[in-house]
Amino acid sequence: MVLDMAAIMHAAGIRPGATVAVMLAHPPEGPLLQLAMHLLGCRTAWAAAGTTYREVDEYLAQVDPEWFVYDTRTHAKKGGEFAERLGLPVLCLGPDGLGADLLAPPGPEVPPVDLEKVTGTPETIFQTSGTTGMPKPVYHRVTLQEQMATLAEEWLAGGGPLLRHLTISPLWFVAGQTSALLNLASGGVLYVLYRFRPAEFLATIEKYRANSAFISPLMLYEVLDDPAVATTDCSSLQLLSVGGAATTPVRLREAIERFGPVVRIVYGQSETPFISAYPNIEADPEHPDRLRSCGLPYGDVQVEVRDEDGTPVRTGEVGELCVRSKLNFAGYWGKPELTERTLVDGWVRTGDLAYLDEGGYLHLVGRANDVIITGRGCDHIFPRPIEDALATHPGVRAAAVIGVPDEEVGEAAHAYVVRTENSTVTAEELTAVVAERLTRTWVPRTVEFVDDLPRTGSGKANLKELRAKWTAEHDAVPTGAPV
Repeated sequence: MVLDMAAIMHAAGIRPGATVAVMLAHPPEGPLLQLAMHLLGCRTAWAAAGTTYREVDEYLAQVDPEWFVYDTRTHAKKGGEFAERLGLPVLCLGPDGLGADLLAPPGPEVPPVDLEKVTGTPETIFQTSGTTGMPKPVYHRVTLQEQMATLAEEWLAGGGPLLRHLTISPLWFVAGQTSALLNLASGGVLYVLYRFRPAEFLATIEKYRANSAFISPLMLYEVLDDPAVATTDCSSLQLLSVGGAATTPVRLREAIERFGPVVRIVYGQSETPFISAYPNIEADPEHPDRLRSCGLPYGDVQVEVRDEDGTPVRTGEVGELCVRSKLNFAGYWGKPELTERTLVDGWVRTGDLAYLDEGGYLHLVGRANDVIITGRGCDHIFPRPIEDALATHPGVRAAAVIGVPDEEVGEAAHAYVVRTENSTVTAEELTAVVAERLTRTWVPRTVEFVDDLPRTGSGKANLKELRAKWTAEHDAVPTGAPV
């Protein structure tokens, strides 16, 4: 199928170096499409179909594609509208679209591609989730296939099992592509769910004896709260990776109790996909705070925590996390100034605030622009510890914290809280919990109960939407929010 797709695209006129924008979710043919385009030496630009029209428009304007590919089976309306607006040559996954069907067998008039004559370097541009502002085009020169093949070899050489991986991550998201390509490169099996429903997710693991899966923390909480978790056989799981955002320790303990030490915290970004991992998590009485960490640097990854001047700080001190790795991105496409600020001497400035403990474990406390400076003493507080404290209450399913203006203390924490079913927990009870576990300085000035937290396409709590909600209700801009 890969060679057939490549032949159809080549016959249509796609040549090495062309930028091909792609809009799809996570069809089984998605990784094969990526391989076909890279065989032709193309630059693939993955549009996040789960985001707004404005965000996709902004992203596509930045990457300036020459071709457009969309999946007619899942994005007939949205893909068709963008195809017409872009005015570009179009190809499709599936029938009845505005271009030729890449899944149909090529006709006799379509010659096979002579790969020996194909030049060009495969490149990839991802659309970030836009949690803190408009999406950025993250440009990778090194093909993910090469790196995933290397990691697959290392995984098998280290005694890792062949994976039967269950994915719900769309392919426009870095985690979706890396997990798919890693499984294919290692000879494993990839199971695809087109949507996330906790009971369906659990049933799929049981039915197909999946031994690996990746979900976000909010998805994990839904799985733990679903009645089906008590009766579903998940004993086949050997890796349950949780990433994309911070996981609260109390829910992490629940996951370990339910699934065992197969739970693995993973941390990465579009700019540098593998940063750290915490496999085989077990409660450590001597280091109880390590359940808040995202583990140790992964493989060849080097990490430093630096102050505002770029100087590494001491163990236990908070600063900006900087990462150096062979998987680091090459820059933001068409944004040299932003690239220069972010990619410094081979190190990625992640924008995440973190500290390293005495064992080298990495602890994230929030984004640099999420710091809340509050009180007369200009105390610096962070959303993550507040969210963790709120989640210790049994009546809380999930929480997200943003900084907001406050006449008395300058800036203050505002908490959005999702109650568990039948919970009647009050704001007063929750602020008391935060005061007890942290100090009064960290207590949210306001608590707002919501039915659910909005999510980005990658499963994170969508802080941008929460800030927009607060702005609409208060006619003001939250602190730390892009203007």
